Amino acid sequence: MATKIIYFTVNGRPEQAEFPVDCPAQDVKDLFRSAAEAGPHDILKLYNPKGNIINISPRLEPNNPHSCYKLEVVAADCNSVELAVALGFDLSSMEKRLQGLEKKILIEAGETPAIVYEMKKQVDSFREKLESVEHLSWLGLFKELSEGTHKPSPFYHKRTLRKTKKECEHVREKFMQMSSLEVSEEVRQFLKTPTFDNWQWEDAEIMVLLQVMYTDLDFIAAFHIEPEVLQQFLFEVYRRYNNIPFHNFKHCFCVTQMMYGLIWLTDLRGKIDSIDLLTMLTSAVCHDLDHTGYNNAYQINARTELALQYNDISPLENHHCAVAFEILEKTESNIFRNLTTEQYKRIRKGIIKCILATDMTRHNEILNKFKSILPVFEFNNKDHRDVLMMILIKVSDISNEARPMEVAEPWLDCLLQEFYNQSDMEKLEGLPVTPFMDRDKVTKPSSQTSFIRFVLFPLFIELANLFPCLEHHIIDPVQKALDYYTEMEKALEREKQNQAQCEKAAKSKGMPLGTQSTTDSQTEAGPDALKAAVQ
Repeated sequence: MATKIIYFTVNGRPEQAEFPVDCPAQDVKDLFRSAAEAGPHDILKLYNPKGNIINISPRLEPNNPHSCYKLEVVAADCNSVELAVALGFDLSSMEKRLQGLEKKILIEAGETPAIVYEMKKQVDSFREKLESVEHLSWLGLFKELSEGTHKPSPFYHKRTLRKTKKECEHVREKFMQMSSLEVSEEVRQFLKTPTFDNWQWEDAEIMVLLQVMYTDLDFIAAFHIEPEVLQQFLFEVYRRYNNIPFHNFKHCFCVTQMMYGLIWLTDLRGKIDSIDLLTMLTSAVCHDLDHTGYNNAYQINARTELALQYNDISPLENHHCAVAFEILEKTESNIFRNLTTEQYKRIRKGIIKCILATDMTRHNEILNKFKSILPVFEFNNKDHRDVLMMILIKVSDISNEARPMEVAEPWLDCLLQEFYNQSDMEKLEGLPVTPFMDRDKVTKPSSQTSFIRFVLFPLFIELANLFPCLEHHIIDPVQKALDYYTEMEKALEREKQNQAQCEKAAKSKGMPLGTQSTTDSQTEAGPDALKAAVQ
């Protein structure tokens, strides 16, 4: 059996570890823990000869006695007296108290509640993160590519709409530090799939991933885009997306990443020329610039400056285009500055056409046009290509439900937050209330079931008719999402019926509402119960 020998020091003491190349990761960690005489709660860090932190895993590179790694115990056992004194309380006593409470819950409830299991899982996950470097840097060390655990921030209402100068400069500084470093091949491949999890990436990292897209599609070389110009362009784009729940910089990234994935999945590089691909990707990057969280209906009804400026004709989409070309007018951020005049005209026309296509009031018009040309579709036909480009950005723009549920569902929460904010404002200002945004009428599942049936499926199915390879990537996940929200809707309806029965029973007994038995009041209570019913 092939083995690895790793040479390292612990507190200046030379040690060596030998383990099979296919040894489980936990066994490797236990081996190093034993060498350091570390307790089960201690945190270990391993450094290479250059002083960089490396991960303790079976993938460790074999070395020799002259290039030893250095192993350190960087956090003491949580039961140590010194730590208890520093914290001001005894963690050991607290642990015993928690164990006693857990035992009490078990006796009273008859079983350990799911929330306790979930908390234990989170604690174990946190301990694992403290002992691992995989989450510290994605540059060659990878993210958790298979599981999304991050949720959107619920605190948008406490942030200013426009990004502050300090906020932008902080992100810019991080971006510039990262921009010249290499992104791992695993991340590059994952970036080409619809299952990519955006929640694990910070804004500065997102800008580097966007830079990777332009590089891996060969735009840098083909269109002579200087790296510093691309970086400035991406920073300006980041700066012009606002702090709102849904139509923000992360949404910009998701739409662009889906467009990028579709380009690779359908092998569009072999079907249409690079200038159209550059148009599509840049359109996705810019498609919601300076969105303020209020849709076209609000803009028109409130007679906003945008509605007046664009004569009620797609005011938001026209504004997004205008802001995009404001950025591109600046020499330092004009990624098209080395194109010929004809190339620039073609790209400008294409970007305007793509971004204006994201106005949902034009959805049926564009979809019907695509359906009419589908039987005779030809990639060498410019009119056909133009319609396809509009369809692709539309699919990318509303593609969240094609992603894994743990990625997609937080986006729905963000969207509903933005919708509810608008309907609240419409009520305050005495404007017509947009029906599908009214928090008094719309539920989470009801908002999705109709949207998936009547908007997503008809659009996605037609694209899959042209590219059958997409069925697995975008049709199947959307069907799962529809099933999920359909079941959630049924669970919600059952909850309403139970509540109505409880209120009816309480009235018949002459009891005040809200005083029914604990058993009744706990029946399918709250969103967690709804999720449990669905799952």
